[in-house]
Amino acid sequence: MLEDDRRHTAEFLRVKALAERGVASAQHSLGFMYVNGQGVPRNDELAVAWYRMAASSGLEQAQYNLGVMYQKGQGVPQDTVQAAYWYRQAAEQGYGPAQYNLGWLYAKGQGVATDVQHALHWFVQAADQGDAGAQHNLGMMFEGGKGVPQDLAQAVAWYRRAAEQGYARSQFNLALRYDSGQGVARDVQQAIHWFRKAAEQGYAPAQFNLGLRHDKGQDLPQDSAKAIEWYGRAAEQGHASSQFNLALIHDSGHGHNIEPDPVLALHWFRKAAEQGHAGAQDNLGLRYENGLGVDQDHAQAAHWYRKAAEQGFAGAQYHLGLLYAAGLGVPQDGAQATDWMRRAAEQGHLRAQFDLALRCESGQLSGQPSGSGAAADVAEAQYWYRKAADQDYAPAQYMLGQLLDRDDSGSVDPRQAGDWYRKAAEQGHALAQFALGLRYDSAHGVARDYEAAHFWYLCAARQGHARAQFNLGVMYAAGQGVQPDLVEACAWLQRAAGAGLAPATAYLQRVAARMDPVLLAGLPG
Repeated sequence: MLEDDRRHTAEFLRVKALAERGVASAQHSLGFMYVNGQGVPRNDELAVAWYRMAASSGLEQAQYNLGVMYQKGQGVPQDTVQAAYWYRQAAEQGYGPAQYNLGWLYAKGQGVATDVQHALHWFVQAADQGDAGAQHNLGMMFEGGKGVPQDLAQAVAWYRRAAEQGYARSQFNLALRYDSGQGVARDVQQAIHWFRKAAEQGYAPAQFNLGLRHDKGQDLPQDSAKAIEWYGRAAEQGHASSQFNLALIHDSGHGHNIEPDPVLALHWFRKAAEQGHAGAQDNLGLRYENGLGVDQDHAQAAHWYRKAAEQGFAGAQYHLGLLYAAGLGVPQDGAQATDWMRRAAEQGHLRAQFDLALRCESGQLSGQPSGSGAAADVAEAQYWYRKAADQDYAPAQYMLGQLLDRDDSGSVDPRQAGDWYRKAAEQGHALAQFALGLRYDSAHGVARDYEAAHFWYLCAARQGHARAQFNLGVMYAAGQGVQPDLVEACAWLQRAAGAGLAPATAYLQRVAARMDPVLLAGLPG
């Protein structure tokens, strides 16, 4: 037998002898030894029996520990009413840990009726004795105005008392107050000081905060190695946002001076996804959908998209809608596709708004046949195009212009369509550039302006728009908005004809007939 074992056994026998003679402190110590297996095999039931003897004698520590056993259901059936009873016995004798636990039961309504004032009373009693947990809880009550008038300065004062005792959650909350300037003058350096204190104790939210600051170069020098270190420490504790950000760094390496590591990125995306991080679930869905680092599996993609979509993550709702529309990994279902796209669209997801508008315009709402409820469909299409257009999405601006152009109710000002075409055209949208050129060319909703028409046709033509190339050729041939130039006319008409626009071939022949044979011979093919 080792010397330490002999000592513990002898100590156990000594304490047991005292306990059996009715010495309350020995009874408590014996219970403690049974709970922890000190000098004797662990036995929670015997621990409860000895704690009860000491507690019945009025020993506050034993009353507290008996309360803990009842609260945890350790050695006895879990019974928070009994826990509250024994905590009260100790609390009324001034035992701080019991005061804190009794306050907590009142705050949560466990074993006693929920009573914020009683919770406040017992937290104050414990806090005044220096109990850091109670001080922290008082800080939270003053911060949230729960049971007391909201007072951020008082919240900061209680957080500081706990923080200075090394209580990590208070250190973190104190850092947040310094960072936001709530209840105390804003002081970023003090915020970082307290974040670091909490992080060094292993408090994952503080580790994440420091990682984020090093990652983004916010208030600290950008340092990817330190970002990875802090994210990693939090990630190993299961902090999902740290796992996700760590995955993002390893996924791209861009701007982090870190080589991409797709295997490590996938590992952390999966870890975060399995904990319910919606962004990671959506990312994992994209990987399965596209076979990035995993075998392509649309059913798995749908599984992860759904996890995130049901949390309200707009990107995943849109992606799940696309799978339903195509019947990939799920049965093809237009109604489901529309429903998920609408959920994403209502959250402002731009592509969902645009695709939903396309479905509305084509009569694909809820699986209705094309043309059914057409007026309502078009009205909704216009609504969603406008939502996306207001986010400066050029394709939506163009499509909205098209819908307004086709409106024959007489209630739409023709200039509205032109305004949306212009917004899209100025972003380089070739179809909108052509449409705007056509309006100036035909004086539709604007005064005829051949120079403006030429400008917008040229913009579209340079992007390969065949009809713009044809119209540009006609304008050069006729001298509309530009000096006549048959060589330029032929060049543009040839490009339009090469794109398969039949009228361009016939018109090219007419222009060629007007040209000097020498110039004509110099034209390509």
